Amino acid sequence: MDMPVYLFTGFLEGGKTKFIQETMEDKRFNSGEKILMLVCENGVEQYDVSRFASGNVDIVNIKDESELSTSNFVKWEREHKPEKVVIEYNGMWLVDSLYEKIPDNWLIYQEMCFLQEATFMPYNANMRQLMFDKLKGAELVVLNRASKKVDKEAVHKIVRAASKRAQIAYEYTDGTVEYDDIKDPLPYDINADVIEIKDEDYAEFYRDFNEESDKYIGKTLKFKAICLNEANMPDNIFLAGRHIMTCCEADIEFYPLVCLSDDKSGIKSRDWRMITGKLVKEKNKMFKGKGPVLHVQSVSVTTPPKPELATFY
Repeated sequence: MDMPVYLFTGFLEGGKTKFIQETMEDKRFNSGEKILMLVCENGVEQYDVSRFASGNVDIVNIKDESELSTSNFVKWEREHKPEKVVIEYNGMWLVDSLYEKIPDNWLIYQEMCFLQEATFMPYNANMRQLMFDKLKGAELVVLNRASKKVDKEAVHKIVRAASKRAQIAYEYTDGTVEYDDIKDPLPYDINADVIEIKDEDYAEFYRDFNEESDKYIGKTLKFKAICLNEANMPDNIFLAGRHIMTCCEADIEFYPLVCLSDDKSGIKSRDWRMITGKLVKEKNKMFKGKGPVLHVQSVSVTTPPKPELATFY
């Protein structure tokens, strides 16, 4: 049976504990079913279990990340027999590590990130990998104790570099809450006869393409890319894309499109080319089933972009 998991991430003083306390006091969430709370961080705020809407809650305090093993998750589920799980996660631990260790039947129903507005920019500058890790999976990012002078454009840009779907909320010191309503238009015209992707827009294009590839099917694309043409590839297939840094140097990866060409004899790996082609969804040996394949219409020699590495900002 699937186990719903409600995951709360962020750094100390971000407001996780306060929000979870209020959630556990709400009968709409805590209506009497058995709940297991895994608390991985102890800050200034402490839980007042006497105010929980139901007393049918077990709390396990996690002091060290090594305790978060698949075997322990299975053991806690067997011992406590919860119907849902709440996790207050330690801000200094990578969420990816948690994803890897939770049992297959533990499904993240909701993930929310709580941050203090005053420390958001410094933490992003000095702990970018940890910040990105918390933002990328969040459905809602809450900036607590926010100033009315907060630079929303800067915050929006940082969050959007990690996630397109996350809502952003500002909880001001006077208790009012405001949601980010900044629009995110694509930096190119998706309805153009030929969608021309500028060098600086490749990262944004690939993220949108990866999340909503179907809307690009039937479209003609033009972009600059580095090619990968290996001997073990099918005769008429090569890859063309860019290396993208989503967070830091440790996560740089090659993000290509599968290209179909009648003649790829002049294309070698690490060649930079300007490529134009029409995207079609079809069966291909590069996929297990159907996938997006660029039917190449033209290829021309070009110079590498500056910088060669694609980034979001």
